[in-house]
Amino acid sequence: MNRRLSSEPLLLEIQNLGHDGRGVARHEGKATFVAGALGGEQVLARLTARHRQYDEAEVVEVLSPSPDRVAPGCVHFGVCGGCALQHLTAPAQIAAKQNTLLENLARIGDVEPKRVLDPLQGESWRYRRRGRLSVRYVEKKGRVLVGFRETNGKYVADLASCPVLLPAIGERISAIAELLATLDAVREVPQIEFACGDALTVLVFRHLQPLSSGDQEKLIAFAKQHELAVMLQPKGPDSVHALWPETVELYFDIPRFDLRLGFDALDFIQVNAAINARMIDHALALLDVQPDESVLDLFCGLGNFTLPLARQAKSVVGIEGDHALVARAKRNAERNGIGNAEFFMADLSENQRDASWARRPYDRVLLDPARAGADKLIEWFPFKQVKRVVYVSCHPASLARDAGLLVRQHGYKLKAAGVMDMFPHTAHVESIAVFEC
Repeated sequence: MNRRLSSEPLLLEIQNLGHDGRGVARHEGKATFVAGALGGEQVLARLTARHRQYDEAEVVEVLSPSPDRVAPGCVHFGVCGGCALQHLTAPAQIAAKQNTLLENLARIGDVEPKRVLDPLQGESWRYRRRGRLSVRYVEKKGRVLVGFRETNGKYVADLASCPVLLPAIGERISAIAELLATLDAVREVPQIEFACGDALTVLVFRHLQPLSSGDQEKLIAFAKQHELAVMLQPKGPDSVHALWPETVELYFDIPRFDLRLGFDALDFIQVNAAINARMIDHALALLDVQPDESVLDLFCGLGNFTLPLARQAKSVVGIEGDHALVARAKRNAERNGIGNAEFFMADLSENQRDASWARRPYDRVLLDPARAGADKLIEWFPFKQVKRVVYVSCHPASLARDAGLLVRQHGYKLKAAGVMDMFPHTAHVESIAVFEC
């Protein structure tokens, strides 16, 4: 199909910005998604792929730039697929994300919030504390590439640094690549996970074959030199273990609630520490928990919302489907001296109506599901006595679908909704919504 693509640039008028950060134009009656283009621009673009319902293209030249266009802050932008919006001003980025949320609520959920919340924003650089870097040894170049995938998804972007990552990682990508190039197992390391706690940063090296003692010594020397921890993952997630130091303790503090939450290197945590702290404040303010009330925190993880809620509510119950995260949440409650929080493991995609925790009365509910949303839970959960629901979402389409279910099946009203810029410079939309009976 791509053999028939013309190399002759097309003159396109970009109508708006798509949900993935590409400009949207019309060409030969079809939508054309143009990488590197912004709404309102006139561009020359080259087709890169044809599909039955739409085409794809990339900018060759911007003839009439948007007033919101800025110079990207990273030399790798446009090749690395980690960011999609560095060429757009910060106010325009957040406006686009707010528009995506509201458009999804209207189109998918057929609902409209009575109030649009002010967006939560923070620093747009050096914010990311958790992620995964791909690794590739390129024989022809005789080099190791470390980075995110390129925009086409096929190759590893050749990064020297990454300004959206915390400096402990973002400024050491070249050094990590140079380290890997010296290993005997240079072809056997496909990825590196990283996690930055408040006091320690850890690198988790996935390796497909056992590492020689020499390789392990090189990793330890690197860790000592850069004041990092190194862990190894020879197989699945359960195989992760410390190489140096012998004990790796990761944690982050939530000072306003006098909390310290411990986590493991591969655990899910919110990637943006500053926005996470503000999001917790925001969610609890919207939930408006009273001291005599009981709260249910669904998809609670390691207690990110549950434990702050326990500081305000009479009692809190957290439910999570990952056994390891439930164990971590219980430990976090103990280490912080919290006695009014309980945690249970349950698959919330299955009907849990008869579970003991589900039969209890709750005044308020907080939902923080993964990308798939909470539609299966909304089908069976008895919301009748719940006064208010706050829904934290990492995917506006699933939030919109679930908002429609809460409104039409359970009689709630969508009181407010807004976005939180957890991932600046990306098209990722983190949002929050409030429902009341």
